[in-house]
Amino acid sequence: MAKLKITLIRSTSKAKEDQKATVRALGLRKIGSTVEHNDTPQIRGMIRKITHLVLVEEE
Repeated sequence: MAKLKITLIRSTSKAKEDQKATVRALGLRKIGSTVEHNDTPQIRGMIRKITHLVLVEEE
């Protein structure tokens, strides 16, 4: 299965509460933190909600 490398590049301080919750659910904590997840429709939907806060690389 393909992997996605997700990096938090912007602050969540001015983001809506549901967007902050999505960032936390992905496992991102600080700016610059990176996590890897399998490429699933659920993860893609979470990324779509916070595209302005993260950088996504396909592996």
